[in-house]
Amino acid sequence: MGCGIFGAINFENKKVFSYVYWGLRAQNHRGHQSHGFLAYDGKEFYIHKNLDLVPKLQSSAIHEWFGRLPGSIGIGNVRYTTSGKCDDTSLLEGTQPIIASLNGLKLALSFNGNLVNTSQLRKETDQQFSYLPYTCDSDLVCRKLLLELEKSKDLALAVDECMRKIDGAFSVTGITGDGEFFAFKDQHGIKPLCAGHSPNEATFAFSSETVSLDMNGFVRDFELEPGELVVVSKDGFNRQQIIKNPRKAFCAFEYAYFARPDSRFDGKYVYEIREEFGRNIVREYPEIVKDADLILSVPETGDDSAMGVHEESGLKWERASRRHRYVTERAFILLNRERCSTIDRKINILGSKIEGKRLIVTEDSIVRGDTTKVTIAKMRSSGAKKVYMFVTFPRIIGPCFYGIDMATYGQLIGSKHNPEEIAKIIGADAVCYQSIEGLVRATGQRRDQLCLACITGEYPTTLAQKMAVEMKKKFVNGYQEKGRIYETCGTSP
Repeated sequence: MGCGIFGAINFENKKVFSYVYWGLRAQNHRGHQSHGFLAYDGKEFYIHKNLDLVPKLQSSAIHEWFGRLPGSIGIGNVRYTTSGKCDDTSLLEGTQPIIASLNGLKLALSFNGNLVNTSQLRKETDQQFSYLPYTCDSDLVCRKLLLELEKSKDLALAVDECMRKIDGAFSVTGITGDGEFFAFKDQHGIKPLCAGHSPNEATFAFSSETVSLDMNGFVRDFELEPGELVVVSKDGFNRQQIIKNPRKAFCAFEYAYFARPDSRFDGKYVYEIREEFGRNIVREYPEIVKDADLILSVPETGDDSAMGVHEESGLKWERASRRHRYVTERAFILLNRERCSTIDRKINILGSKIEGKRLIVTEDSIVRGDTTKVTIAKMRSSGAKKVYMFVTFPRIIGPCFYGIDMATYGQLIGSKHNPEEIAKIIGADAVCYQSIEGLVRATGQRRDQLCLACITGEYPTTLAQKMAVEMKKKFVNGYQEKGRIYETCGTSP
């Protein structure tokens, strides 16, 4: 599932709810469907879950929550579903953090990612956890970790076994019944997870994005390495490299769309990388640039690349596409029936500014094509003469198995059509994708350090690669997919 996670521990036994609250509010963009908070006071777990975004709380209300969620250790989660059902009952049941127990062992866990071998893991764990019905992948991570912890009585050994036996992406924060606060990443480090501390060093925290550390006034210390476990206690913290010499495969879609522009990965702000995406496209499509009058962006994820296009081309960036700031949902992570309706109400085009103009329109990605089609139609009806789409993320040709909800070939316009065909379908004069080489160069990573599976067809995990190849063959031959590939294939590694 696509999620945001945050956790904190205070070494002076002070309550951490406010840190977790502000840490999650800063990550509302990562999951609008549900949210949850959990605190541990040395004896008990206290938990609160609800649907929708993390709400605004007055300062007085935050103090009330200290009473509901006491404890010097806390974790939280915002979620959008990439596994399980999406009705309200199922969403609430699958809201994290989750708590589970086994033969006297207790564990609370918050998870960001997506598992591929869910069928196998369910077979291995259903019998021991009949009281904990499967609702989403976080249940399976928690079950597997508890089973291995019961066997080995050692957290590092249990995490090691999970890393080796679970196919997929997972960044995890958790608390044991003994009060150990821990975090770990899968052996490819597909999802982000960083660590930091308060200026007085009394509080230590983990977060999906650095912006949550910033909002709490914390100092960023490090990004967890692929295959790394960090355990924090009153005595300090211990970093352990569980998987030796892992192959890093960080999700490239974080740079283009998912992360906040004011977050940092490897010391670079995301907005700076997106600006470089814009410069790259100008260099790659000079003839289109010569024919254009103005730059527009699809707000807000297209704004930073628009700045890059402006700086490299010298064309004027006209702020003639405006976002309704109180429509808070991100269209990409909405359900199909809501997506186009939301984009139609979310973006307003200032017609007099673009009438008769040849536009370069910057967009972060084209996944299904439906929302882009709506946006272009609004520009056409406002009098745009030409619309050239500059898309910073290369053409998406394959599903994601790791936490972005584009999990079938059939829903991806790029898996069925080339750029010229896509342009006709969505009503553009041209669709200009940034090259894979340009994207990689802008991130500052090597190509072999990124997960580019959805744009290359090369998956970092074994079972995902196998499923993708098998389903692609069926899809090309006319097979109609029946749901998310990793939920319907039922294959084992």
